[in-house]
Amino acid sequence: MEYKKNPLTPHLQIYAWQISSLLSITHRITGVINAIAISMICIWLLLVISSEKIIFEGILNSSFGKFLSISLCWTFSFHMLNEIRHLIWDAGYGFDPKISKITGYATLILSFLLATIIYLIGVNL
Repeated sequence: MEYKKNPLTPHLQIYAWQISSLLSITHRITGVINAIAISMICIWLLLVISSEKIIFEGILNSSFGKFLSISLCWTFSFHMLNEIRHLIWDAGYGFDPKISKITGYATLILSFLLATIIYLIGVNL
């Protein structure tokens, strides 16, 4: 039996990306990042509490610390908003492709806005 005549499965080069698939992959990635980040924040807070040195403030005031803070604000806000989108789907609403596309773009845009607001509030406290 020859297998050369069997059709091949679609590859990523010919697959048309959709907003739903992009958000699904991003949701999983941000979930892993958030789990690691929460663990690291807890460890960091334990080190801050047990240490008398204030070297940890220098990390947050550096460029890398600011980038990390903004990035974590975005991952938390994106994951939360996309989870709300999934809860609406679980209720049986929003399955229409047009509505799904609109809520997908809304999730992306609102996650950046929410991350900016959270960061600015945190800086001004």
